[in-house]
Amino acid sequence: CYKTFSATCNLARHLRTHTKEKPYVCDVCGQAFTEGGSLTKHLRSHTKEKPYACIVCKEKPHICEVCGKKFAARGIFTKHLRIHTREKPFACEICGKKFATRSTLKVHLRIHTKEKPYVCEVCETEFTQNSSLKEHIHTKEKHYECEVCGKKFTQGGNLKKHSRIHTNEKPFACEICGKKFTTRSILKVHLRTHTKEKPYVCEVCETEFTQNSSLKEHLKLHANEKPFACEICKRAFTQAGNLRRHLLIHTKEKHYECEVCGNKFTQGGNLKKHSRIHTNEKPFACEICGKKFTTRSILKVHLRIHTKEKPYVCEVCETEFTQNSSLKEHLKLHANEKAFACEICKKAFIQARTLKRHLLIHTKEKPYECEVCGNKFAQGGNLKRHLRIHTREKHHVCEVCGKKFTESGNLKKHLRIHTKEKPFACEVCGKKFTESGNLKKHLRIHTKEKPFACEICGKKFTTKSTIKVHLRIHTKEKPYVCDVCETEFTQNSSLKEHLKLHANEKPFSCEICKKSFTQAGNLRRHLLIHTKEKPYDCEVCGKKFTQGGNLKYNLLVHTNEKPFACEICKKAFTNTNNLRRHLLVHTNEKPFACEFCRKGFTRFYTLRRHLLIHTRKNLMSVKKVEKIHSK
Repeated sequence: CYKTFSATCNLARHLRTHTKEKPYVCDVCGQAFTEGGSLTKHLRSHTKEKPYACIVCKEKPHICEVCGKKFAARGIFTKHLRIHTREKPFACEICGKKFATRSTLKVHLRIHTKEKPYVCEVCETEFTQNSSLKEHIHTKEKHYECEVCGKKFTQGGNLKKHSRIHTNEKPFACEICGKKFTTRSILKVHLRTHTKEKPYVCEVCETEFTQNSSLKEHLKLHANEKPFACEICKRAFTQAGNLRRHLLIHTKEKHYECEVCGNKFTQGGNLKKHSRIHTNEKPFACEICGKKFTTRSILKVHLRIHTKEKPYVCEVCETEFTQNSSLKEHLKLHANEKAFACEICKKAFIQARTLKRHLLIHTKEKPYECEVCGNKFAQGGNLKRHLRIHTREKHHVCEVCGKKFTESGNLKKHLRIHTKEKPFACEVCGKKFTESGNLKKHLRIHTKEKPFACEICGKKFTTKSTIKVHLRIHTKEKPYVCDVCETEFTQNSSLKEHLKLHANEKPFSCEICKKSFTQAGNLRRHLLIHTKEKPYDCEVCGKKFTQGGNLKYNLLVHTNEKPFACEICKKAFTNTNNLRRHLLVHTNEKPFACEFCRKGFTRFYTLRRHLLIHTRKNLMSVKKVEKIHSK
């Protein structure tokens, strides 16, 4: 490499980095080293020898006034002080980045020189730091065991970090918000939420990330190199481990069985994760908000709520997502290629297996029968889902709110409530949705398509639910009954409106005017009346509003847009509330009833006006009685 040295012994030492020669071997564990000094230092890990003490008092005279840590050597003490003073005297001549120690700068320079002097003897992987090589070890030896839970570690430092889970010790505090963390690295990541720093940049598309792990996940989208291919189905993978796991699908081998519910798994790790559903164990805690999770991967996804990171980017429209599954769902919108067409109805599909399932609709074949109730199904998956009705099994638990689901797909959809993700965007108006079905329904507003027709009067509707409500006009069916007064309604929304009359419970009270509310959100909105705060400003007329919804409705006045149309008479409205009230005209529903004469009304304020008739009558009768008594 043409590097020059002042002494021949230094050259001899350097040459060993090229020859991979390690003549110095540890007698205790067999680890080999290129230098004798490195072996001497290593042996102290076995002997626990600490040879450097103060010459005068044989102790550690250098005490840090900030944290109380003691040091024997002044040089080490000086380096330590830089943690508190944030002094970084060693600057990189290439990029200008500063460091507290010369050794850290030395390691950093290898980023520019691409030098990786530490090589794994087993797989020949190269590393810039010796510590990275040590972490990479193939021996699987874990000498450090946790006394509380028995978990083992390859390094003492990792055991030290792990122990903080049990002791709840958080020695690293954020100077900005005061939040505490178990490790310096997590604090470092947290600080980026304040500094908005995103040091990890994708070289392909220049997307920035706060964590290296997120960048690594993102890079998989660009890297199409998949050297590990399955010989059975030809599916390719980026890693050999993923291929190994995939092969278990073909062998159908499931050696790992859950002792509680009998579920079987191909991998021990999956059984371990599954067992936490029964034990309710959540070993992975979020350092920022304290929420706990059963798996590290779910915690990883959750952390993106705090970091606002979205590592999965659509290459077609550049929409960003926190989860790969959401990106996959979204990509289906762009994929118009449907190579597999049904010969009977000409419907096309992206995958052959989807077409295969679809054909069962035409053949009416239902080979899967439920042993409990005799119901038959065209697909095995549908039978499996159906059986959960009988067993009441809900294995899929939301890590955020604890809600349980029978299917993983439903859990996946539910998680979007927490992540605020809406992967399905309307190409006409840009409105986004959490589910593809909702987008499909929405598109009918633009296409004016009404596929559901009433068999009695011929009226057409955009959704199945709307026609269901409409049919009740003909059948006079009112399935929603009030438990208090037995008033019947065609729609659940009408019953909900009506129940507000009976519900006198209002736990949320305004401290200024003592007005009470049924919901905390309503109280929050009400408080804006007192503070006179109107944060929502109309750009057209300059009018200000306390609520975003009111601004939205105001804008419709300027655009003359009425997006909510009545399916029965085509009358359009600016908001859903007006449409809902209007529908009562067609259904003949009157959810607001007078307690004195039982007369019904479609609106609450009409009932309030009507009640004045009774109160006036009562006042007049009281005055008459008073006159009689005065005589």
